[in-house]
Amino acid sequence: MTTPFYISPEQIMKDKADYARKGIARGRSAVVLQYDAGILLVAENWSPALHKISEIYDQIAFAAVGRYNEFENLRIMGVRIADLRGYSYDRRDVTARGLANAYAQTLGTIFSSAGEKPFEVELVVAEVGDNAESDQIYRLTYDGSVADEHGYMVMGGQTEPINAYLESNYSAGQSVEDAVRTAVRALGESGQAAGAEGPRRMAANQLEVAVLDRARPKRKFRRLTRARLEEILGAAPADEPAPAPKSEDGERPPVGPEPPKPGSTDVGGSGGPAL
Repeated sequence: MTTPFYISPEQIMKDKADYARKGIARGRSAVVLQYDAGILLVAENWSPALHKISEIYDQIAFAAVGRYNEFENLRIMGVRIADLRGYSYDRRDVTARGLANAYAQTLGTIFSSAGEKPFEVELVVAEVGDNAESDQIYRLTYDGSVADEHGYMVMGGQTEPINAYLESNYSAGQSVEDAVRTAVRALGESGQAAGAEGPRRMAANQLEVAVLDRARPKRKFRRLTRARLEEILGAAPADEPAPAPKSEDGERPPVGPEPPKPGSTDVGGSGGPAL
């Protein structure tokens, strides 16, 4: 009689966490930060059709990195929960905290399930309030963990250089123009080629930018158009896109699908690209 093969629960959880982190590391980074009139969301995204930043409800936005088909399912789930709660009770009863709790339960259940792989996603739910102190930014990871963030936050593949730049250069109360320049300059710190002078320069067509503007009536979410971004950033030519980041063990993660070409809506046959 052979001895049954045994793997400790700790090892299973570690393997799942490593798997999820490697998948998230393939996605290009995103930054969320507060500015004087609301919350700014900026993501490196070459696709005009596959969004990483979206509106969930009147004053709530959603941003994510990782595997596209998985965070798109979570986005749709959030919209349905918000619509149902707003219709059943009152629109003021739809809050980012309630949505973050629902996402945490879903991600945590999937992560701890023995028969399912973990979601390769990291996401943020942001709600703009009447003032900066009442803004809410919740960060959720693949295992259902929730963190309440203030000021700024970074998620995606190469977060360390971006965090280091924002730690030195972010200040509360910036205008939206200054906040966009700060966020884009920080994203340029990722994937910097060895020997290159300074961070990567990024153009408007490489970015997805939206705001939750507390001054707007009712629906606070607004996307910044390419023309508006070019006005803020200037029309300087962009550098090459960032190479795929290394995983935490120093190895390149397995090669995933390439980012979709501009104008393409193909999400791939293996579950979609990492964005």
